[in-house]
Amino acid sequence: MVIISIVFPLIFMAVLGYVLTTKSVFSKEQISGISLFTFYLSIPAFLFINMVQADLSKSFDVKALVCFYLPVLTAYGVGVALYCFLRKGQVKLIANASAYGLGCSYSNTILVGLPIIIGALGQEMMGNVFVIITFHSALLFSLTFMLALREEGAGVKCWPFIKGIVLNPIVMSISLGLLLNLLHIPLYENVVNGINLLSQPALACALFVLGANLSFYKIAKDWKLALLASLVKLLLLPSLVYALGLSLKLEEQLLAVLVLLSASPLGINAYLVAMQVKAQQTVIASTVVLSTVLCVFSMSFWLAILL
Repeated sequence: MVIISIVFPLIFMAVLGYVLTTKSVFSKEQISGISLFTFYLSIPAFLFINMVQADLSKSFDVKALVCFYLPVLTAYGVGVALYCFLRKGQVKLIANASAYGLGCSYSNTILVGLPIIIGALGQEMMGNVFVIITFHSALLFSLTFMLALREEGAGVKCWPFIKGIVLNPIVMSISLGLLLNLLHIPLYENVVNGINLLSQPALACALFVLGANLSFYKIAKDWKLALLASLVKLLLLPSLVYALGLSLKLEEQLLAVLVLLSASPLGINAYLVAMQVKAQQTVIASTVVLSTVLCVFSMSFWLAILL
């Protein structure tokens, strides 16, 4: 019952977004407007104010970074190796393999991981979440970008990509909140109240938009590749994190945070990167859909183990 009480509200919001969009209650343009509010205002406000208020003395742990990022890079390598094995001799092999590796390792930490962690472990663990996810997109997107550039005629422009990472509202809000926290710069109470009000709909809107966006993606004919990537993402990656965390004797709740973050489905931003490097767009889009649907079961499995 505890697991159902954690997962059900998240599923409810995502399904609501999916159904209302599928039934044309909300148009694609209206969902785009909600997305802009969510990802450029509400979620950054949520991340910023919680980063400002986080207890950093309990948040930064080198072992936690190792336990999360070493398995992530391993899953990325597994994805690249699997694709090269299954599609050897294909044109643009490295570019396609790097995009597929991203599909096996990039987690939807904000839309899925964060709400589940708050529901299961409480807001006091959010400082750990922010420290982990700060480098998440930058590392995996840059790795994919660099591998794709190795192939002649990949057609990837460097500056827009770098600017997109540096000016990402998620990265900027966490970084600014971290800076104010480290420098002990206080915020006026009225400013805090305003930011808190702006941040309140963040998670609900994020889950609603996640469900709505799923209605715009379809499972392609390469569904077997998408299913394989989903299994690596939802089962292999969190298993590696869990095993490494146990071997390094991480604190129980911190280990739960890392496993739940790594067990999150593939994030939609991976599809945007695949479009930019012009590789595996349909497979990545299918993996976003499949992994998000399957994570209802895989997350329940991991919550049963961790709680």
